[in-house]
Amino acid sequence: MFRKILIANRSEIALRIIRTCKKLGVKTVAVYSEPDIESRHVLEADEAYNIGRGEPESSYLNIANIIKAARKSGSEGVHPGYGFLAENPDFARACEESSIVFIGPSSRVLGQVANKLDSKRIVARAGIPVIPGSTQPVQSLETAELDAKKTGFPILVKAVFGGGGRGLRIVRDPKQLRNALELAAAEAKTSFGREALYLEKYLEQPRHIEVQVLVGPRGRRVHLGERECSLQRRLQKILEETPSPILTHAARKRIISLALKVARVTHYENAGTMEFVRSKDGKFYYMETNKRIQVEHLISEQVTGVDIVDEQMRIASGDGLNLSQDEISFSGAAINCRINAEDPLHGFVPTPGCVTKFHSPGGPGVRVDSALFEGCQIPEFYDSLIAKIACYGRNREEARERARTALDETIIEGVKTTIPLHLMLLENKQFIRGAYHTQLLDRLLGEWKPTGIMTRAEAAGIYFALKRSMTSSRQIPLKQVNGTSRWRQLPQQNATRPSLYVEGV
Repeated sequence: MFRKILIANRSEIALRIIRTCKKLGVKTVAVYSEPDIESRHVLEADEAYNIGRGEPESSYLNIANIIKAARKSGSEGVHPGYGFLAENPDFARACEESSIVFIGPSSRVLGQVANKLDSKRIVARAGIPVIPGSTQPVQSLETAELDAKKTGFPILVKAVFGGGGRGLRIVRDPKQLRNALELAAAEAKTSFGREALYLEKYLEQPRHIEVQVLVGPRGRRVHLGERECSLQRRLQKILEETPSPILTHAARKRIISLALKVARVTHYENAGTMEFVRSKDGKFYYMETNKRIQVEHLISEQVTGVDIVDEQMRIASGDGLNLSQDEISFSGAAINCRINAEDPLHGFVPTPGCVTKFHSPGGPGVRVDSALFEGCQIPEFYDSLIAKIACYGRNREEARERARTALDETIIEGVKTTIPLHLMLLENKQFIRGAYHTQLLDRLLGEWKPTGIMTRAEAAGIYFALKRSMTSSRQIPLKQVNGTSRWRQLPQQNATRPSLYVEGV
């Protein structure tokens, strides 16, 4: 096992990795941008290094600065988390050339499957069905128009590298193509440092289902079941659950078999997620491989008891995969809610700012992954995800009820969040029946009219906002400390201040 690793990420996923490292006795090194100087992942790590300004390209996408911090700290490995450089083969290669272990697939494998087009070509040759679309990256508007006409509208414009719903646009009409290409390229460049795009057929009312796999040395493979990820807003996941409420035993066996075959033919290693769409007629199509830990990994851990980060560390360190398929058992159901700092009543505009009050929910089966604390700042530069609330139950209905209770208990003040949206979804009749698809949420939101007759969703949002207000009025106001560093403001957390805290690398 490693002695010390650097975590090339921020916020709640960095904290998540730190927790497993503490369990394993592994020292941790945090990196941070200037706006993140007082973030909890900086406080909880054993060491911390400033790697640049707030813009991702100056900090969390800055390979040179991250490698420099890893060398200076004496880190043996680097865990990339998700987003930023997690699926970047150049970053993995830079680690390898510096004799630092990249905790994930090798640069060779990443180079093969990080490119979604190359990955689709490989699996298609193995007889695995893939979604129709372009076979080369977009070179110009003219070539994109030809590919779009051949594929047939509607189409998706997708980033060749990266994931997480970034660099994605739906195009239903040829007149929308130019704007979609420009927006998707800009978003992909900001999120992943690469702007390459390709086109793919947009299926009507599909289900998005993924399979979590773990692959050790010499091709030893296990799976942790599937996750249903079909509740999405503009192609970005909002809520996930496991197991999928739509799959029969035979369908589940089929998709897991396809996922393990993808891992085999791509020579995959470490933790990964094979993503599929299920068409309305029940056919599965391979979409892409996510070559990292997933945002929604919590619910797979809840139903299996497997610590995915632990397994990632063991595989990368040379200890090997610690599990066989016979040792993995599945129990109950779990639902994950992604809480974003966005205002769902006003077009989901991001709401960076200061969190003036934070109360985390609790109770049986409730897990919260978040880096929030009262007085923390949510920067404008990064993804708006601020918390994940995952709830386990003996069955799907118990998981749903626990999720409703947990969300109702959660208090986040100072910024708007998507909690009212999740409460509405958990009460939606189609969700309760499990009869939903990737386009349902956009349709529901399209019917959400802020003026005129109040919709059920609006009523839920206003009700819970008022309830929060009434609750907060009974609390002692948070004392404001102006011009004082939170290193001094939080004396209890000072005890866990990194042993080495430096201003730069």
